[in-house]
Amino acid sequence: MPQKNNTRRSFIKNTVGAAIAFTIVPRHVLGRGFLAPSDQLTKAVIGVGGMGRGHFGYAATRVGAICDVDKTHLKEAAAMLPHGVKTFTDYREVITLPEVDIVHIATPPHWHGIIAADAARAGKDIWCEKPMTRTIGEGKRLVEAVQQHGRIFRLNTWFRFEDNFYGMQTTVKPIKKLVNSGLLGWPLKVTVSRHTGFDWKFYWVGKTNLEAMTPPPELDYNMWLGPAQYKPYNPHRVHQTFRGYWDYDGGGLGDMGQHYIDPIQYFLGKDDTSPVSVEIDAPQQHPDAVGTWRRIEYTYADGCKIILDGEGKDAGAPYIEGPLGKLYPGFKSDIPDLQKKLDAFPDPEPQVTNFIDAVTNRKKFALNESNGHRSCTIINMSKIALELGRSLKFDPVTQQFINDEEANRLSDPPMRSPFNL
Repeated sequence: MPQKNNTRRSFIKNTVGAAIAFTIVPRHVLGRGFLAPSDQLTKAVIGVGGMGRGHFGYAATRVGAICDVDKTHLKEAAAMLPHGVKTFTDYREVITLPEVDIVHIATPPHWHGIIAADAARAGKDIWCEKPMTRTIGEGKRLVEAVQQHGRIFRLNTWFRFEDNFYGMQTTVKPIKKLVNSGLLGWPLKVTVSRHTGFDWKFYWVGKTNLEAMTPPPELDYNMWLGPAQYKPYNPHRVHQTFRGYWDYDGGGLGDMGQHYIDPIQYFLGKDDTSPVSVEIDAPQQHPDAVGTWRRIEYTYADGCKIILDGEGKDAGAPYIEGPLGKLYPGFKSDIPDLQKKLDAFPDPEPQVTNFIDAVTNRKKFALNESNGHRSCTIINMSKIALELGRSLKFDPVTQQFINDEEANRLSDPPMRSPFNL
């Protein structure tokens, strides 16, 4: 990067240190449940090209700053907000602002880990879009940063605690209750396919013949790439179509995977572990452009399985199948008098599902850095298997692939200098 950026980085580094030492006062120090005089928390939204704009107005907050590496996005987003909102093109300046309580990260996934970890170190609480991180290694270090600095973290997928869960036509709560009851038996197999209400969005594929072009003047393409390896600019790499490239995401799997799989981790009781293997059936993937796949199968140490059915082969497949019963879309089951039997069992443990309450009362949010990392790891395991074109064994404790140096390199690849987590 140019020398002036090195100077700016030094300035920001010093400013962050000063802010943490002298100006950032965590709300829990000011008293349980403390809010600003306006009864609102101040947030900064980083990445305002699309998803970020949808989060300008969530309750009990106001937008104090926005940031984007595309000046057109920044100008359009600023026009949606009250006059005087602060605008930035470098997130490192945003996180030094003492008035900002929450950083909302709506960038492409290859930036999530770095920005979230830097925000945690700067004393900010974090609301992060999915997938949580692009790699397993980034996720491990982000968990450490959030916990070391005592921050509240929310990953922005919500199906484990609210809203109808796709084809199940119910929230996840009764599914969790059913699994906990043991009425289905154990181990369980969960099948995620279009026949059970899910869409893998295979249109998020990359192009293999991209022409090198000059970036438009409003876009800081070097900063857009950030930690990703340098590739010549083409408009298909950025903005709405970035998901089609391994360097930034993982196609429909990266886009929708945590929406679909995080609730499974929750209702199977696997929030503190990971599968021990991932098996794939897919065409050979391009080294740059994401392709499609036919089937992905994860197996846990206790025999539970998650099947991702990309082809939708079995139209009659249950969503959950156990040795004692099956659960189908629409919360239909082959267990007689299911609801009556379920009424005899306790409800699942309550969760903290209001992010603002979690921030003001310093309570861990329902979907946080720890369980979010575990469900994201499932997505990242299969991305690596697809890139390598083979099935893999995984150690949930060390979070390393077993006897596979190539897979472990992909699980924590080097970032482009000078960026690091």
